Amino acid sequence: MDHERPAGIPIPGTTPTPRGLFLDVWGTLCELPPGGRASAPADVRFVPGVLDALFACHREGWRLYLVGNETDVALGHLDERTWKRVEETLMGGLEDAGIEITRSYICTTHPNGIGHLQSDSVYMLPGTGGFYHASHNDGIDIERSWVVGDSTLELVAGWRAGLMTCAVATGRAMSDGEFHVDVDVRYPDLTEFLGLLLQRSYDRAG
Repeated sequence: MDHERPAGIPIPGTTPTPRGLFLDVWGTLCELPPGGRASAPADVRFVPGVLDALFACHREGWRLYLVGNETDVALGHLDERTWKRVEETLMGGLEDAGIEITRSYICTTHPNGIGHLQSDSVYMLPGTGGFYHASHNDGIDIERSWVVGDSTLELVAGWRAGLMTCAVATGRAMSDGEFHVDVDVRYPDLTEFLGLLLQRSYDRAG
Protein backbone atom coordinates (compact mmCIF):
# COMPACT_ATOMS: atom_id res chain seq x y z
CA MET A 1 0.00 0.00 0.00
CA ASP A 2 1.29 3.44 -0.91
CA HIS A 3 1.57 5.57 2.23
CA GLU A 4 3.18 8.59 0.61
CA ARG A 5 1.55 11.91 1.50
CA PRO A 6 1.02 14.43 -1.32
CA ALA A 7 3.57 17.23 -1.31
CA GLY A 8 2.52 20.32 0.61
CA ILE A 9 0.01 18.55 2.86
CA PRO A 10 1.22 18.51 6.49
CA ILE A 11 1.05 15.40 8.63
CA PRO A 12 -1.90 15.67 11.05
CA GLY A 13 -0.81 17.03 14.42
CA THR A 14 2.35 18.68 13.10
CA THR A 15 0.88 22.07 12.17
CA PRO A 16 1.63 24.69 14.86
CA THR A 17 -1.39 26.02 16.72
CA PRO A 18 -1.92 29.64 15.62
CA ARG A 19 -1.55 32.47 18.11
CA GLY A 20 -3.66 35.59 18.28
CA LEU A 21 -3.01 39.28 18.83
CA PHE A 22 -6.07 41.05 20.21
CA LEU A 23 -5.67 44.79 19.77
CA ASP A 24 -7.55 47.66 21.33
CA VAL A 25 -8.10 50.40 18.74
CA TRP A 26 -8.25 53.89 20.30
CA GLY A 27 -5.08 54.69 22.21
CA THR A 28 -3.32 51.49 21.17
CA LEU A 29 -3.54 50.77 17.44
CA CYS A 30 -4.58 54.35 16.69
CA GLU A 31 -3.85 57.58 18.50
CA LEU A 32 -6.47 58.51 21.07
CA PRO A 33 -8.92 61.02 19.53
CA PRO A 34 -9.98 64.15 21.44
CA GLY A 35 -12.46 63.09 24.10
CA GLY A 36 -11.26 59.50 23.86
CA ARG A 37 -13.67 58.40 21.13
CA ALA A 38 -13.67 58.69 17.35
CA SER A 39 -16.32 60.98 15.90
CA ALA A 40 -15.16 61.19 12.27
CA PRO A 41 -13.00 59.25 9.79
CA ALA A 42 -10.26 61.85 10.27
CA ASP A 43 -9.82 60.53 13.82
CA VAL A 44 -8.28 57.33 12.44
CA ARG A 45 -4.57 58.02 12.88
CA PHE A 46 -2.41 54.93 13.21
CA VAL A 47 0.40 54.93 15.76
CA PRO A 48 3.68 55.60 13.88
CA GLY A 49 5.28 52.43 12.52
CA VAL A 50 2.48 50.13 13.60
CA LEU A 51 1.29 49.16 10.13
CA ASP A 52 4.70 47.82 9.10
CA ALA A 53 4.98 45.94 12.40
CA LEU A 54 1.52 44.39 12.03
CA PHE A 55 2.27 43.38 8.45
CA ALA A 56 5.38 41.57 9.68
CA CYS A 57 3.37 39.82 12.41
CA HIS A 58 0.77 38.76 9.86
CA ARG A 59 3.51 37.27 7.67
CA GLU A 60 4.82 35.37 10.70
CA GLY A 61 1.45 33.69 11.13
CA TRP A 62 -0.12 35.72 13.92
CA ARG A 63 -3.92 36.00 13.73
CA LEU A 64 -4.99 39.60 14.25
CA TYR A 65 -8.17 40.67 16.03
CA LEU A 66 -9.70 44.00 17.04
CA VAL A 67 -11.47 44.48 20.37
CA GLY A 68 -13.22 47.38 22.07
CA ASN A 69 -16.54 48.90 23.08
CA GLU A 70 -18.11 51.64 20.96
CA THR A 71 -20.52 52.76 23.66
CA ASP A 72 -21.15 56.13 22.00
CA VAL A 73 -22.68 54.31 19.05
CA ALA A 74 -24.87 52.12 21.24
CA LEU A 75 -26.15 55.07 23.26
CA GLY A 76 -26.81 57.23 20.21
CA HIS A 77 -24.06 59.80 20.83
CA LEU A 78 -22.49 58.82 17.50
CA ASP A 79 -24.82 57.86 14.68
CA GLU A 80 -24.33 54.51 12.99
CA ARG A 81 -23.71 56.03 9.56
CA THR A 82 -20.76 58.03 10.88
CA TRP A 83 -19.43 55.00 12.74
CA LYS A 84 -19.57 52.94 9.54
CA ARG A 85 -17.43 55.57 7.82
CA VAL A 86 -14.95 55.51 10.70
CA GLU A 87 -14.85 51.71 10.60
CA GLU A 88 -14.37 51.67 6.83
CA THR A 89 -11.46 54.10 7.15
CA LEU A 90 -9.89 51.96 9.87
CA MET A 91 -10.27 48.67 8.03
CA GLY A 92 -9.31 50.27 4.71
CA GLY A 93 -6.07 51.59 6.16
CA LEU A 94 -5.17 48.14 7.43
CA GLU A 95 -6.11 46.47 4.15
CA ASP A 96 -4.08 48.99 2.13
CA ALA A 97 -1.06 48.03 4.25
CA GLY A 98 -1.58 44.34 3.42
CA ILE A 99 -2.82 43.50 6.91
CA GLU A 100 -5.56 40.90 7.27
CA ILE A 101 -7.77 41.19 10.33
CA THR A 102 -9.11 37.73 11.12
CA ARG A 103 -12.11 39.07 13.02
CA SER A 104 -13.30 42.31 14.56
CA TYR A 105 -14.94 41.96 17.96
CA ILE A 106 -15.61 45.68 18.30
CA CYS A 107 -18.94 45.92 20.13
CA THR A 108 -21.51 48.57 19.19
CA THR A 109 -24.28 47.33 21.50
CA HIS A 110 -24.99 47.96 25.18
CA PRO A 111 -27.64 46.84 27.70
CA ASN A 112 -28.83 50.48 27.77
CA GLY A 113 -28.44 51.00 24.05
CA ILE A 114 -31.00 52.58 21.74
CA GLY A 115 -33.33 50.46 19.62
CA HIS A 116 -31.67 47.46 18.00
CA LEU A 117 -28.39 48.43 19.69
CA GLN A 118 -29.80 47.44 23.08
CA SER A 119 -28.14 44.11 23.79
CA ASP A 120 -25.91 42.51 26.39
CA SER A 121 -23.39 41.15 23.90
CA VAL A 122 -20.81 38.53 24.88
CA TYR A 123 -18.30 40.59 22.88
CA MET A 124 -18.70 43.66 25.10
CA LEU A 125 -15.63 44.12 27.29
CA PRO A 126 -14.74 43.17 29.97
CA GLY A 127 -16.57 40.07 28.78
CA THR A 128 -14.42 37.27 27.38
CA GLY A 129 -16.69 36.12 24.56
CA GLY A 130 -14.50 37.35 21.72
CA PHE A 131 -11.42 35.51 22.96
CA TYR A 132 -13.27 32.23 23.39
CA HIS A 133 -15.00 32.66 20.03
CA ALA A 134 -11.61 33.02 18.34
CA SER A 135 -10.29 30.00 20.19
CA HIS A 136 -13.27 27.85 19.20
CA ASN A 137 -13.60 29.00 15.59
CA ASP A 138 -10.01 29.78 14.61
CA GLY A 139 -8.19 27.30 16.83
CA ILE A 140 -5.85 29.83 18.39
CA ASP A 141 -3.79 28.94 21.43
CA ILE A 142 -5.28 31.19 24.11
CA GLU A 143 -2.40 30.77 26.57
CA ARG A 144 0.15 31.84 23.94
CA SER A 145 -1.91 34.73 22.60
CA TRP A 146 -1.78 38.39 23.62
CA VAL A 147 -4.14 41.25 24.29
CA VAL A 148 -2.63 44.73 23.98
CA GLY A 149 -4.30 47.85 25.29
CA ASP A 150 -4.01 51.22 26.98
CA SER A 151 -6.85 50.77 29.49
CA THR A 152 -7.68 48.21 32.14
CA LEU A 153 -10.93 47.27 30.37
CA GLU A 154 -9.48 45.15 27.56
CA LEU A 155 -6.53 43.99 29.65
CA VAL A 156 -8.62 42.54 32.47
CA ALA A 157 -10.83 40.85 29.87
CA GLY A 158 -7.82 39.19 28.28
CA TRP A 159 -6.43 38.23 31.68
CA ARG A 160 -9.73 36.61 32.63
CA ALA A 161 -9.66 34.57 29.43
CA GLY A 162 -6.10 33.38 30.07
CA LEU A 163 -4.22 35.48 27.51
CA MET A 164 -0.92 37.22 28.10
CA THR A 165 -1.34 40.96 28.61
CA CYS A 166 0.63 43.97 27.40
CA ALA A 167 -0.09 47.52 28.57
CA VAL A 168 1.08 50.40 26.40
CA ALA A 169 1.96 53.92 27.57
CA THR A 170 0.03 55.59 24.75
CA GLY A 171 -3.60 56.71 24.99
CA ARG A 172 -4.92 56.36 28.53
CA ALA A 173 -1.77 54.52 29.64
CA MET A 174 -3.77 52.52 32.23
CA SER A 175 -4.92 55.74 33.93
CA ASP A 176 -8.60 54.76 33.84
CA GLY A 177 -8.15 52.57 36.92
CA GLU A 178 -11.50 50.88 36.32
CA PHE A 179 -10.14 47.41 37.07
CA HIS A 180 -7.13 46.00 38.85
CA VAL A 181 -4.96 43.90 36.58
CA ASP A 182 -1.33 42.80 36.89
CA VAL A 183 -0.14 42.85 33.30
CA ASP A 184 2.62 40.60 32.00
CA VAL A 185 4.59 43.35 30.25
CA ARG A 186 4.51 47.11 29.64
CA TYR A 187 5.84 48.88 26.55
CA PRO A 188 5.96 52.49 25.34
CA ASP A 189 3.70 51.71 22.39
CA LEU A 190 2.29 48.93 20.25
CA THR A 191 4.94 49.32 17.56
CA GLU A 192 7.80 48.67 19.98
CA PHE A 193 6.04 45.69 21.53
CA LEU A 194 5.38 44.09 18.15
CA GLY A 195 8.98 44.63 17.09
CA LEU A 196 10.28 42.79 20.12
CA LEU A 197 7.58 40.14 19.80
CA LEU A 198 8.96 39.32 16.37
CA GLN A 199 12.50 39.01 17.73
CA ARG A 200 11.78 36.49 20.47
CA SER A 201 9.20 33.97 21.58
CA TYR A 202 7.30 35.25 24.59
CA ASP A 203 5.85 32.88 27.13
CA ARG A 204 4.80 33.61 30.70
CA ALA A 205 7.69 31.55 32.02
CA GLY A 206 10.20 33.21 29.73
